[in-house]
Amino acid sequence: MGSRRALLAVSAVSLGADVAGQVLALRRRHAFDTPVLAGSRDTVGRDSWWAGTALSPPAWTVAVHAGALARLATRPDARAATVLAWVGAALVPGYLQERLVRHRLTPAGAERTETAVVVVGLAAAAAMAALGARASGSRP
Repeated sequence: MGSRRALLAVSAVSLGADVAGQVLALRRRHAFDTPVLAGSRDTVGRDSWWAGTALSPPAWTVAVHAGALARLATRPDARAATVLAWVGAALVPGYLQERLVRHRLTPAGAERTETAVVVVGLAAAAAMAALGARASGSRP
């Protein structure tokens, strides 16, 4: 597990982006909005538990991410690395399916704070998927 330190660092950054996105979306009432389903500004708090927000994954995913990160921080653990790889692999398309995320990634839609959260979250999730797969010896 030679890449454990890198995986820990990237996973911590990804978790920070998840939490920052959650707080920002709740404060600004940015409900999830995907091609399949969309939430409401009125229920963004409740929806953040099971479906996430426009800027973050669901709270249960954040909890799984935090648990695997904590476990890997205490000792080398291939299972925790695998969980982080899978979480990262799920976050990438999760971010990209959000309408607001895609808008923030365009020059016309750039907004300092939200774009920063999106770019950091997306890049860290991709790195977490790759490093987690390498550290665990599996592929998500």
